[in-house]
Amino acid sequence: MARLEGKVAIITGAAQGMGAAHAKLFIEEGAKVVLTDLNEEKGQQTAAELGDNAIFVKQNVTSEEDWKSVVDKAVEAFGKVDVLVNNAGITMAKSILDMTLSDYRKIVEINQVSVFLGIKAVAPAMIEGGKGSIVNISSMNGLVGGAVGYTDTKFAVRGITKAAALELSRKGIRVNSVHPGVIATPMVVQEDTKAAVEEFSKHIPIGRVAEPSEVSNLVLYLASDESSYSTGSEFVIDGGLTAQ
Repeated sequence: MARLEGKVAIITGAAQGMGAAHAKLFIEEGAKVVLTDLNEEKGQQTAAELGDNAIFVKQNVTSEEDWKSVVDKAVEAFGKVDVLVNNAGITMAKSILDMTLSDYRKIVEINQVSVFLGIKAVAPAMIEGGKGSIVNISSMNGLVGGAVGYTDTKFAVRGITKAAALELSRKGIRVNSVHPGVIATPMVVQEDTKAAVEEFSKHIPIGRVAEPSEVSNLVLYLASDESSYSTGSEFVIDGGLTAQ
């Protein structure tokens, strides 16, 4: 039996990259998936490639109204919501001296506030269904220092994961965070960054960057009933970087 047979999942930031990889694996494992993103053209294309068990909904993850619409459309299309993967996020390569307040608030809204809104939006449907799994994509920089703004918000994702897990566990909802290291997404391995990534990979204990599918396998485990006794926990997938 497929590991997500009969489950309905919402995955944010799923038009491409990591989110699309998660959606593809979820579909292969029997789930019905609602992909969301601001990139409507790419999102529609990805959903079409995944077939009848996928739909795309354009979403601004910082909008409470958009979150309500996504959950409503998921229930309308597939009858319920079992899984939420809060995958959408951004980073910004600016120092604390150069970053504006507007820059900082943008990162906070997309990386942190969206996770709060997502949990709040899906929880009633999950409570009605009797159980659910929420997977918040943080980062290794939710455990150790990195870029300002990005690090701050990824630590916050780790915190809200624990707080929500404690509150929602009695209602059958599990909440966990995933902390990836360097992943070979198109953004990371594009020509202008490829050499730098290859050099950095020498410092990773495993000796290479991760493939998106490796992270997707971990997200799949947390979305499935196989992880039924895991909640409020950090799952690190960084090739040993934070162990140094």
